[in-house]
Amino acid sequence: MTIAEKLPPMQTVRGHSFNQDLQRAPFYFDGCDTLVKLFRQRCQELGPKIAHREKDFGIWLAYSWTDFYEHARLIGLGLIALGLKRGEVVSILSEDNKEWIYSDLGIQSVGGIASGVYTTDSAKQLQYLVTDSDSRFLFVENDEQLDKFLSVRDQMPGLSKVVVFDRDGLHEFADDQVIFLEDLYRIGREFLKENPNRFDEEIAKSQPQDTAILVYTSGTTGPPKGAMISHSNIIASVIGSALTLPVTPDDDQVCFLPLCHILERLITVFTPIGLKSTVNFAESPETVFDNVREVSPHVFTGVPRVWEKIYSRISIMANDSTPIGRWAYRQAVKTGMKRAAALEAGDPVPAGTKLAYAFWDFMVLGNLRRMLGFDRLRRGTTGAAPISPDLLKWYKAVGITVLEGYGMTESSGVISINLLEDSKNGSVGKVVPGSQVRISPEGEIQYKGANVFKGYWNKPDKTAETISEDGWLKTGDVGRIDNQGFLFVTGRVKDIIITAGGKNITPAEIENRLKFSPYISDAVVIGDKRKFLSCLIMIDQENVEKFAQDRKVPFNNFKSLCAAQEVRDLIGSVVDETNREFARVEQIKDFRLIDVLLTAEDEELTATMKLKRSFVEQKHKPLIDEMYG
Repeated sequence: MTIAEKLPPMQTVRGHSFNQDLQRAPFYFDGCDTLVKLFRQRCQELGPKIAHREKDFGIWLAYSWTDFYEHARLIGLGLIALGLKRGEVVSILSEDNKEWIYSDLGIQSVGGIASGVYTTDSAKQLQYLVTDSDSRFLFVENDEQLDKFLSVRDQMPGLSKVVVFDRDGLHEFADDQVIFLEDLYRIGREFLKENPNRFDEEIAKSQPQDTAILVYTSGTTGPPKGAMISHSNIIASVIGSALTLPVTPDDDQVCFLPLCHILERLITVFTPIGLKSTVNFAESPETVFDNVREVSPHVFTGVPRVWEKIYSRISIMANDSTPIGRWAYRQAVKTGMKRAAALEAGDPVPAGTKLAYAFWDFMVLGNLRRMLGFDRLRRGTTGAAPISPDLLKWYKAVGITVLEGYGMTESSGVISINLLEDSKNGSVGKVVPGSQVRISPEGEIQYKGANVFKGYWNKPDKTAETISEDGWLKTGDVGRIDNQGFLFVTGRVKDIIITAGGKNITPAEIENRLKFSPYISDAVVIGDKRKFLSCLIMIDQENVEKFAQDRKVPFNNFKSLCAAQEVRDLIGSVVDETNREFARVEQIKDFRLIDVLLTAEDEELTATMKLKRSFVEQKHKPLIDEMYG
């Protein structure tokens, strides 16, 4: 019997075939039931075509699908030669680059399990992740990340070898446990000569139920847990992308979110392999906006903080322009808002609004999109944290469509997503085709689909807590589904505030409204078992500094900036404006500014720049106590 005869009924969308029945495993995408089989097929099919680009000395260089395959093969075979066995874990500690995905696919292709580590993690966190995952090998980007390993190496006895991508600053370095990537390539070439078919043989051994990757949770409620994502989960996620957020072989996209996060892994590794798009690696998190202008991507995904930052920059630039420039910007956005309101309501855009929008689009908004690098953008997407509906309205007004989606590590990516042709602002869209969502009696969102993870690595008790007795993934989020099937996430179960008066409040909506201000980067509403709501606020450094400089407010550091009365009055006015949109019991009666500049290295922030509520409340307890007398 041929492979084709074994496949379940297929359907074809945009040239790709996959299972018609997404409830029945195994799942096939273009005839492949594992990611590595699909990877090999794509590389053979596309060969010299561009798979990805990366900057070197200021110049964008292109790398083909053949390059992708050959480098992954050498890495995989090199690891086998060094003793890697199927089912063993290899950790990767690096910023986004081509070597990250070469290692990722090389590891998976020979039956290993790839596990990413955030570059912002400390040496102690690295030690925990390597030890918890039983990693046999560790890839690190450079001397900075190597130093983390060296400082805790005695606490990681199971680690066999460390492979360093970048030799800069390490030319004189020698250590029996450390080799460089070129050494691994050499070992792989020597092994290839003796075993020319081994790589393809290992790929053929891959099974849908095999664990392909480990993705560690952010650890906001305890030690991070390694979510086991199978090849079947990944193939189901690629099918979901093809049905909801497709890309084409002509599309360019930019990779800049951490690749160890499931969202970027889906966007930069899984989906491009499935749908053949081209990935452009940003030089660094600090150069993202410059790189976006250079690439002018067709699709772009960012966490809410990225979209908030873009909006803040434009707001400040508009305020700094000439009087006529400010007037033109306001008129353009005002007209765009009218057009967006009509489109959102499903009504035809009035002829006058349509004509006015065409004028302002030509005069202002088109130039704005070109300046941002979004002149070719067909679709923006956002996820990983809540985003303000007002912010999405603003983007729609300036001609940029940003679609909000929802998912989690344990769902291998997307649970629901708004579509270009079917969206509702404020919602996270409709559930991915072939999957199901239900709301529990307690109001929790629960999910069932082919992309639900296998469980937590070596933690069956935690897995049992996350999967209901009848097989549904318990998301930990509170939400509702409207009569059109759109899902709304209103907060976290553990974040619900019950005031002293017995009123239940989900703080996410209040926090999102505050974050729409260009002067506020994040906020945590407090009030559980309290008489009223208060708030801890983190200001946007760049924009508030500009505000202070324009008004000649003296300050010499971030702490003194937060202490300035003019700054407190500024934030107070934002809080007052926000309060007008909520019932009295939901209004913020007092606030304090967090006067420490936080980065992803700080325990209060996740790698996607979300404040961890429990850490913030614990670390800034004196500020909270001060507000409640």
